[in-house]
Amino acid sequence: MITFNDIYEASKKERYDIGLQPLSKNFILEVAEYLEEKKEISLKGEDVFSDVVVKTKKQLESANTYFKELMNLRRKKILNLVLIASETGISKKDFSNMLEFEKELFEDLMKCIESSDKKTAKIFNNQNGNEKIVFMEEVGEFVDLEGKKIGGFKKGDVADLPKQISRILIEDGKAEISQVS
Repeated sequence: MITFNDIYEASKKERYDIGLQPLSKNFILEVAEYLEEKKEISLKGEDVFSDVVVKTKKQLESANTYFKELMNLRRKKILNLVLIASETGISKKDFSNMLEFEKELFEDLMKCIESSDKKTAKIFNNQNGNEKIVFMEEVGEFVDLEGKKIGGFKKGDVADLPKQISRILIEDGKAEISQVS
């Protein structure tokens, strides 16, 4: 059976230690039972001002506060782990101290970040991808954005070049977007 002190200590450890702290698999269920028991005691009290009822109500409020703090701290740590995992590719760190639903949260967030990264890459690649152009005049050899030599090209030549370079050539009137795929 969990006590007020157990909830307080779990919250305190989570607050002051860097990593996720271990909790029993039944921790949340036990906290729910504890809170329900305290709630019943506070409601059954015949004398609303009795010391036992007042103390129980205070414990109930404090236990609720500490439990919410504990869960928020754990959520922040999981979010931080997700960000680290998305940057480094290491995703199982501190998994052992996660409760089952926290593992699911972690995995779901990782999937969301991977999906977001794919969408970002797709937009970036479409923006910065290649474009087929046809040369309207002769263009000598030049250097691309990465310092590689490109060309020369004759009038009528078709080339698949990075969009940034294609746009420069088109704006200068030296090429047009190719109608040939």
